[in-house]
Amino acid sequence: MRYLVTGAAGFIGSNLVDRLLADGHAVVGYDNLSTGQRRFVEPALRSGRFELIEADLLDEGRLAGAVRGCDAVFHLAANADVRFGTQHPRRDLEQNTIATHNVLEAMRLGGVKTIAFASTGSVYGEAQVIPTPEDAPFPLQTSLYGASKLACEGLISAYCEGFGFRGLIFRFVSILGERYSHGHVFDFYRQLRSDPTRLKVLGDGTQRKSYLYVQDCIDAILLAMERAPAGASVWNLGADEYCQVNDSIRWICRALGVSPALEYGGGDRGWVGDNPFIYLDTRKIRGLGWSARLTIREGIERTLNYLRENPWLLESRS
Repeated sequence: MRYLVTGAAGFIGSNLVDRLLADGHAVVGYDNLSTGQRRFVEPALRSGRFELIEADLLDEGRLAGAVRGCDAVFHLAANADVRFGTQHPRRDLEQNTIATHNVLEAMRLGGVKTIAFASTGSVYGEAQVIPTPEDAPFPLQTSLYGASKLACEGLISAYCEGFGFRGLIFRFVSILGERYSHGHVFDFYRQLRSDPTRLKVLGDGTQRKSYLYVQDCIDAILLAMERAPAGASVWNLGADEYCQVNDSIRWICRALGVSPALEYGGGDRGWVGDNPFIYLDTRKIRGLGWSARLTIREGIERTLNYLRENPWLLESRS
């Protein structure tokens, strides 16, 4: 098969590219390198079956050329900066919703009918049903990021209905693992690397979150690609557990051998739009035979080890 992966030089995208190449496929990577790292795709570039197109998804001409000849699209590119969404209100619209529309149109014009889309558990807002299933009632949206991703889901399901697409919508929790380049483990490690005596924590540390190791995430995506029916389908992806931010702090500090003074920002959430409790019901994907191999703690520890072994990544994002 020949696949297009948008966001190919990003954390999840580059890991997916490596897996697809290892499985014998050809891959076209598409990334504007605004947050992606060329170093993440250097192994892929040496494979002979990978092409990297450095372009923005708002460039419809370049996108049309990239899609041509592909069998399916993995659409992972997005603005993932949930925390600062209100400081740049148009960014989520352009980089998530409009970009996704452009991908769908390029697929329609190029005769490509299958898309796997990286959505988010943030679309559930502050869910009233925990763990939250795919068919949970939707409350009001609490973040521009979640709202833009929900709009993307709507476009994908409409293209499935109107143009006979097959659309797999994956609602992720936060993903951990090698090449992780933003999020709480990154932020905490960067702080402690600079000053191991103190750690600033957004919120009060009691926020409850679920996470998933990146290779477990990719296993689930590829399994669903094999088994999902025609039309649009929605899949929650996450570990069958959650932890408090305070748990994560304890694991990270223990691994680093530090005991910092904790300076809490206060309140039950870290920023406007932060959901203080995210825990998704994953019975649907587990019904296909999938299960997470790593616990949340193991995922956090592997992420931390990767960051310790790759200080260039922290420096590149300083």
